[in-house]
Amino acid sequence: MRILALETSTDWCSVAAGDGTHWVLRDEQAGQRHSQRLLPMIDAALADAGWSLSDVDGVAFGAGPGSFTGIRIGCGVAQGLAFGRGLPVVPVPTLMALAHHAFCVHGWASVLGCIDARMHEVYAAAYERVEGTWRERVAPTVGLPDALVQPTAGVDEMWAGAGNGFALYPELASRLKLGAVDAAIRPTAQAIAELALPRLAAGEGVDAADARPVYVRHRVALTTAERDAGIRL
Repeated sequence: MRILALETSTDWCSVAAGDGTHWVLRDEQAGQRHSQRLLPMIDAALADAGWSLSDVDGVAFGAGPGSFTGIRIGCGVAQGLAFGRGLPVVPVPTLMALAHHAFCVHGWASVLGCIDARMHEVYAAAYERVEGTWRERVAPTVGLPDALVQPTAGVDEMWAGAGNGFALYPELASRLKLGAVDAAIRPTAQAIAELALPRLAAGEGVDAADARPVYVRHRVALTTAERDAGIRL
């Protein structure tokens, strides 16, 4: 099966097109320019794959948590592309994709993902890889870094940390007694695609109208004073 995947929940804009064996990737640090960069990156990835949208069997996107604006853009574009072609959509949790990328890079099978949530908070979740699939050990949450706790460890289990939250709050690694940390790991469209592809093949995609982001933080607006201070959600 062929899948198109989008990941826009961080400062990076990422697109992947592939079938599980061959991947075409586009990654760019977009800042707040996801709305400008995403469609051209999709066009470029499909062109390099030698496909049109008609050749794709489904669309996946990073559903969050993460940047409100980025998630909305990724979800909206995935819905628009899928609706026009009657394609199924597969929402994939951002922090699971982060854990999956950490596994691909380092082989870590117990991953505590932690990314910047702005407003002096972090998004975090924990995942454990068992028999080739990821199990959620701690559901995505948002809160102060000081409130973050290590998941309960099993026998001979050592948790690793991934995500830019560990760069912003470096004391977390020692406080949580993590075995290793890579703050440069981020969710990527290829990780989204690799997680979504078996779900797509199993018929677990949803109609475009039913695809939903996972915000976790339900506050969607800032006060005037917060905006003037440069705070971002």
